[in-house]
Formats: sequence, structure tokens, C-alpha cells
Amino acid sequence: MARKHLLSNIGGMRPAEASVAAPSETRAEYARRGASRSMMQSLDEMAENSIRFLEGEAIVQLDPGSLDPSPFRDRIGQDDEQYQALRNAIERAGQSSPILVRPNPEVEGRYIIVFGHRRTKVAKELGTTVRAIIKPLEEINYVISQGQENTARAGLTFIEKSLFAKTLQTAGISKEDIKTALTVDDTLLSRMLAVAEQIPGDVLEAIGAARGIGRDRWEHLKKIVLHPSKAAEAVSLIREGLLDDVPIEERFSAVVDALSKSKQKKPASSRPTERTWALAENALKVATKDAGRSFTIAVKSKDASGFGAYLSDNLERLYREFQERRET
Repeated sequence: MARKHLLSNIGGMRPAEASVAAPSETRAEYARRGASRSMMQSLDEMAENSIRFLEGEAIVQLDPGSLDPSPFRDRIGQDDEQYQALRNAIERAGQSSPILVRPNPEVEGRYIIVFGHRRTKVAKELGTTVRAIIKPLEEINYVISQGQENTARAGLTFIEKSLFAKTLQTAGISKEDIKTALTVDDTLLSRMLAVAEQIPGDVLEAIGAARGIGRDRWEHLKKIVLHPSKAAEAVSLIREGLLDDVPIEERFSAVVDALSKSKQKKPASSRPTERTWALAENALKVATKDAGRSFTIAVKSKDASGFGAYLSDNLERLYREFQERRET
């Protein structure tokens, strides 16, 4: 709605009025160029800012100590180089882009950060206020604003988006709203949730944001840890300090390599016991192989065929005698 300038009548005075207000041409000119003009501009800006503040668009200065972090975390760890570059830029030229906050519904006078956590941290470290826009967003709009801003602006990695989606789902946010917040479709959201849910949390936290690691490589790791023994091994490797001295950009590969090289131990199988001997002054040669659940016997002699038939015909009797002797 068009707003009428508070001092618009000053510029539209009739000649008679102007002569009273400005006795000389020199003073009138000064009024138009000097303090009066500045006052008109200041009042106009105040009116403009008042309306923008009511609409939740005014930029205000807030104490970082009055701001609470978002309950929906969308970052893993911190990229020290990027953060330091941001800190240096703000320290040198000031905070150019405001953060977005919403009033804390539970504590009066406090605000919840929608996006701008790193800028808030810089302000705390520098001991300055933080430039912010206050908007009374509802929960769903708050989540969507945070997701869309950080996806487009902060360059969240695949795993950060996946964990953000998991956090929102756990909080009861619908899949439709999650898709809107992250600008993804059903297929991609399902894959993101599968990765975030299947890979153990300790492993995800240790690997970090993993910049440059896309969906395919994360799904490869997910397939590796689908086997419970591999998932447990991955957690053990992390707790034993596998990544303690590994640069953050190499941690993902280090975990995959360690899991790929280690093979699941197979139970040691006992080798079959073999024996050979001769009977009847070498007239009959016998060879046996005992593998536990199988026993093989081979005979060699000039009447091997007849002796083998005899054994076959008497197997039932021999087995019965064996059982009777074992019971005794």
C-alpha cells in the first residue's frame, strides 16, 4: 500500500507560505539541501523500517547470547578453513548478509536461529551484535526455510542432507514437507534416509561432512555395513582410533578401504585323515579317508571286486555289531 510522505507538504507549499517559511532564497535552498532534507529522509526511512519490521523483514541488531540453535541440525562437524574464511571476511568488512531467526515460543526475549549459525558464532567470538531478520514462522515453514536456505546457500553435502532429513522425520515432519525443504523427489529422499539409517551414527560422526563424496559412494558404504558383522567392525575401527590422524577429506576413503581389506574369518575346517596299509602279506591294500561326516574306504587286490561285494552284503550286520559294541 502506498504510503504518504510524512513531510510531503513541505515541498508543496504555496508561494505565500514559502515566503514566510523562507525569508530569503539562500535559506530556502539550504533547507532543501541541508538539515531539512536529512530529516525528511530519516523520517521516511523510519516509517519504512517500522512497516518492514511489522512484516518481519527489518534487519535488527541482536545479542548473539539471546539466540538458540535450531533443534534440527543440518551440519556435521565444521569445515575449519571455510569457517576461518568467513570469520576473516566479517572481521574485515562486517556482516553483509543477515541471519534469519524466529521468536522462541517458550522463552520471551529469546530467538531460535533458522539459518546463520556460523555467522552467529563469529559474532560471539568477535564480541559484536549479529544482524538478523525476525520472522514469526510456524514449525513447518521454519523447517522449510532452514532446509532451502542451507541447501542452496551453505552447500550441504549429501550426507548432511541425509541426516537433516532423518532428523526431520524423527521429529514427525511429513515426507512431503521434507521433500519441499530439501528440494528432492521421493526416490532421492528414500535413498538419503536409507543411508542415514543404515550406517552407524559413530561412523557418520567420525567421517564428517565428506565434501566431494556423492550419493553413489555413500550407498556403496551402506551396502558394506548391511551385514551386522561389518557394521560392528566399522564402529570398532572408529573407537580404536582409525581416523585420529586422518585428514577430514580422506576419512571416508579410509573407512571404506579398511572394511574392504578385512575379510570375515571363516571357521577353520579340519583336514581329512588319511590312512593306507596292507593285509595278508600285501595281497590286500587298503586306503581310508576320514572327513568327520564321511568315511571312504578303497581296497586293491586281485579279488578286490569280490571282497568289495562281500563288504556291501554284510554292511547291515557289521553296522549292527558296531552299535551293540558301542552301547556296551
